[in-house]
Amino acid sequence: MRALWRRFKNGYLNLRLQTKFTIALISIVVLPAFLTVFLFYGKLYNMVVSNTIRQEQDASAKTAPLIERTMDTILATTRNITGQTFFQELFYMPVSDSAKELASSNHAIDFKNAIRRLTTDSIVTDVRIYVDFPEELETLDDDPNTENILAPISQAKGTYWYGIFQGNRENQEMFCPSFYLGSQEKKNYGDMAYICPLSLYYHSNAYKAYLAVYFSDSKLNSILSDNLSLEGSVSYIVNERDAIVATSDQSLSGIYRLDYDTIKESFMSSNNFIERNILDTKVYAGFYSISNTDWFMVTILPAPPLIHESNHLMLQIALLYAGFLVLALIFANVLAHSITGRLSSVIRQMQTVRHGPPTPMESPQAHDEIGDLIDTYNYMTRKMYELMEKQAKAAEDLRIAEFNSLQAQINPHFLYNTMDMINWMALQGQTEEISHAVQSLSRFYKLTLSRKKGISTIARELEHVTIYVQLQNMRYHDSIELITDIPDELSEYQIPKLTLQPVVENSILHGILEKESKSGTIVITGWMENEDIVLLISDDGVGIPPEILSTILSGKGNSQSGGTNIAVYNTHRRLQILYGKDYGLIYSSNPGEGTEVEIRFPAHREE
Repeated sequence: MRALWRRFKNGYLNLRLQTKFTIALISIVVLPAFLTVFLFYGKLYNMVVSNTIRQEQDASAKTAPLIERTMDTILATTRNITGQTFFQELFYMPVSDSAKELASSNHAIDFKNAIRRLTTDSIVTDVRIYVDFPEELETLDDDPNTENILAPISQAKGTYWYGIFQGNRENQEMFCPSFYLGSQEKKNYGDMAYICPLSLYYHSNAYKAYLAVYFSDSKLNSILSDNLSLEGSVSYIVNERDAIVATSDQSLSGIYRLDYDTIKESFMSSNNFIERNILDTKVYAGFYSISNTDWFMVTILPAPPLIHESNHLMLQIALLYAGFLVLALIFANVLAHSITGRLSSVIRQMQTVRHGPPTPMESPQAHDEIGDLIDTYNYMTRKMYELMEKQAKAAEDLRIAEFNSLQAQINPHFLYNTMDMINWMALQGQTEEISHAVQSLSRFYKLTLSRKKGISTIARELEHVTIYVQLQNMRYHDSIELITDIPDELSEYQIPKLTLQPVVENSILHGILEKESKSGTIVITGWMENEDIVLLISDDGVGIPPEILSTILSGKGNSQSGGTNIAVYNTHRRLQILYGKDYGLIYSSNPGEGTEVEIRFPAHREE
């Protein structure tokens, strides 16, 4: 078994990078998807069904407010009518005027115009006030100003709603469904009505009256129908007398009808759709109370079409995912070939530094991130040759200090480790991270080798060290936080190139990464002090023991992790050669708390 595993492992390791990339993509994308479907199909299916029910529930929940707004319109029209002066004089105050005086008043004319306005282009189709007229006022229903508004109460007798008011005198008002109304009412005025009982007081006697605001049930039926998308579903409204007020489908509401008490009990017990069994059919029922009425809206979703729709949705998801996988595999294969082929050639070329100086590559035809990396590598190679030639002509101490410092920064192992990290990202399919890493590495070496002189600016040095920390964070999983707090007025002052990066590198490798948490913070601050600039680099690493601290700038000691500290020594030595013994680096440290490095150099602006 162990030999079989070793053979499989060796076979995989010897595969081409593009093949590994494709296998990794299949393993990461395809296999987990199939495994998820195999293990969790039942739960996934239930989630789809639940989501379908929730969508229908949301649609039904939007219907109730629409119905309430329609009823509010009816109530607002009723308030408008009862607020008219003629109405208040007739029913809210004792009446002593004659019928002619009442009908010919300006208030009666205004009332007639108000009724006409309220029933024009409105849900309200007509208004009638049925009055048990005393003999002296019977002509009010014949006067031109009131004949189409006031009517004798005899026209209401025989209707279902009139019988309800006669049987229960405590009723204050009532929304009446179609069958509550008489045939003449439905034919001439409207399918539904909002009716309020009134009293007319004439010469100290009270006479019954009823205000009827008529409207069409088509508006309610339309609202109920518009928000149903599931085939076979139905919404209907029931009042407290168990009468269906409005419905999206007359036959289905009869099949799935629930009595008022059951609806009220179900509404009080749950705010969501509940599962019920009606006529041996499993359904999902939702209940909504309509404010300002005694109505409940009921929405019934039969299970068979709901399951059919869920199956259809599952099929759509599966087909969409299959199409996406095919396109993803084709695209990934093309992308892997375009990345890994050129990336491998760059890595092979860079590996030549193990046996001698790097040699330039052919200029790339494509100018993407890898093309920029090749250009930057070629540029770096030329600059390295130029720098090496210039180093031979410089003074011995300065030549050695600058050369060693540059050599520490252009260390091929750092470049190779970074490229190895990019290769690992390619294996993981992290194309966006590859692009970011290549761009950062390209910019890093452009800043490292930019300009012929060894002098840069504080701004460019801060950018350079920021990119270095970003690249290290890619390797060490964002465990290093860099904070810079340098005044803007110092940005354009001169500083020798590669002054900050060796110190920051030392803080990371021998300070922060030596902690158990492998994480920490580096802070770079700076200020002007007389004619000098002072930069302070602080870290919260493990610190430096006193015996190592005393030798760190001598070029002889080793770090506590085994390093030579040569890059830090070269930086310190280079500053002293350029500016004198009063300048350079000063280390201070508390073991277990962190380290501070003060960098001092003369203040000169960039020319």
